[in-house]
Amino acid sequence: MSFSSFFKRAVPAVLSLCALVFVSAAPAEAGVVAQVSKSSQRMRVYVNGVLAHDWPISTARQGYVTPSGSYRVGHMARMHYSKKYHNSPMPYSMFFRGGYAIHGTYAVGHLGRQASHGCIRLAPGNAAALYALTRAYGTQVVIR
Repeated sequence: MSFSSFFKRAVPAVLSLCALVFVSAAPAEAGVVAQVSKSSQRMRVYVNGVLAHDWPISTARQGYVTPSGSYRVGHMARMHYSKKYHNSPMPYSMFFRGGYAIHGTYAVGHLGRQASHGCIRLAPGNAAALYALTRAYGTQVVIR
């Protein structure tokens, strides 16, 4: 086999192999899952299946309900004010079912126990971190 014949066969094979390697090495879109435990009042955030955050939260207090189930975050607002509860500030709001949202709270002393009207409350810095992840990749919310 001549050099030119070898070159004509080898170059396309090498280029195909390089393309395969580069495509395989490309990062997949991040999968973000926020697992909410109403019993432990904690949220665990997984990015691509790896635990990235474990935060105290507040879900619905007695007489109110935080819905269980699996949802996708829809509407988001950097600063939302509740139309139902006295124009209360809801920083970093991520709505997942109608008026139910994950959002920051300034009542951080209540985190770790049931305290909300049904929303899922986080410390403002934690809400900002989840908001950024959700803006970039979307988030599945699983509430149990």
